[in-house]
Amino acid sequence: MPACPSRITPEWRDDMEGENMQLTHLDAHGKASMVDVGEKGETRREAIASGRIVMQPETLALLADGALPKGDVIATARIAGIQAAKRTHELIPLCHSLALSKVALEFDVDALNNCVHVEAMCRLTGRTGVEMEALTAVSVACLTLYDMCKAVDKSMRIDAVQLEQKSGGQRGDYQRRVDAPIVTGDSVAREVSLGDRCDSPCVRVKFLAELRERVGESETIVALDQLDNCDVAGLKATLTARNGAFEVLGERRVLCAINQVMANDSARITDEDEVAFFPPVTGG
Repeated sequence: MPACPSRITPEWRDDMEGENMQLTHLDAHGKASMVDVGEKGETRREAIASGRIVMQPETLALLADGALPKGDVIATARIAGIQAAKRTHELIPLCHSLALSKVALEFDVDALNNCVHVEAMCRLTGRTGVEMEALTAVSVACLTLYDMCKAVDKSMRIDAVQLEQKSGGQRGDYQRRVDAPIVTGDSVAREVSLGDRCDSPCVRVKFLAELRERVGESETIVALDQLDNCDVAGLKATLTARNGAFEVLGERRVLCAINQVMANDSARITDEDEVAFFPPVTGG
């Protein structure tokens, strides 16, 4: 491919078109412009991005133990990621404002490589893709992890932020090529997932920070047909009937979020929702 000139020339544009590599955010005169998607049909679109933040082993141990001074680092970074995805159009020029139907972030504490892997999934039914939303969610989640840990480790490094896959739209699907298998600490090559998708129809329920210890587990799957009422109150009742330890969810100080958006007991839950219960957290 020819080297990029200092300005867009007709010859260079012809070369790009010949290779099917048009820059969609440039108009006929080479000026930046927002793409008009009004004529496109609405399709289901999804994108997954990943990244990581590398830190000192001692910092990672404090994070894993919940011993950092700002509280539950992962819970705060999760909320920051969802908020960032929703506001991508305010941060990246020429991005459209999108009505995202779901954003999910997963965090994997990797003691072998002294890092936290972050994965973000964004989804909607619309006229434009959500790659930038997924990438922004990962980036801001990693920045939040840095902010929450910087008091003890300013040498942390954020890297490997990249699009893993996307689906939907007229340009088709994309899957990042993986040339080599991922090898775990036991030297066994295997596929690595940062969070299984729950089977339909059901919801994934997560218990964060001190609630993990109080209820005795970090997450569970609840089928919607087990609920008397498909709302947060109905979910709490079903969990409590399953195990008395879940009575702590009825405490007033326990907060709830559906797909990383704050919710109360009357909030409705639907298939594939992620419901998180957690104590108050602090940041800044």
